[in-house]
Amino acid sequence: MSDVAIIDYGMGNLRSVAKAVEHVAPGKEIVVTSDPAVVAAAGRVVFPGQGAMPDCMHELELRGLRAAVLDAAASKPFLGICIGQQMLFEHSEEGDVPGLGILPGRVVRFPDAKMFAPDGARLKVPHMGWNEVRQRGEHPLWAGIPDGERFYFVHSYFVVPEQSALTAAQTEYGLMFTSAVARDNIFAVQFHPEKSAHAGLRLLANFMSWAP
Repeated sequence: MSDVAIIDYGMGNLRSVAKAVEHVAPGKEIVVTSDPAVVAAAGRVVFPGQGAMPDCMHELELRGLRAAVLDAAASKPFLGICIGQQMLFEHSEEGDVPGLGILPGRVVRFPDAKMFAPDGARLKVPHMGWNEVRQRGEHPLWAGIPDGERFYFVHSYFVVPEQSALTAAQTEYGLMFTSAVARDNIFAVQFHPEKSAHAGLRLLANFMSWAP
């Protein structure tokens, strides 16, 4: 049994995620896997991803990983990253596809009408680069991370949870959007902790010691 399984469904920069987790958890067994049995046996699960939602859902199904993700999200410390956050929800505007339906809500594109900075400058989509993450309430994964810390983002879509209690952090980019969600043993973020320097490594370290 591995300490951490990083789910490989062919859609993500898995090497950088694995290296970041290895950095904060020396001595732990970390595996990158597309084997549902290995995911099921792991103590913790990281669900990363990048690319288009329809492709991600297709590849997940193709590899027979849907049930493994559903089981992991129901039973053990579970961290979703970027598309790995969006796939947890019920439906995405991107390609008009259903998600996994683990969390109630939808995934929408940044609206053109709102893409202006406070000074009136036009904002680009995708939202790319460093931005502040404003924590909503306390959570073990925020331990040692100042409110308003900056993390690295690359995305054109964001989650809209049906329940406000799911929102663990918000970020402003033309409008205020949900940049992290939490429920029970699930924590998921729109930003990339593996690309977010010290703050991102601290979040991953917190995940490794989290006992929900």
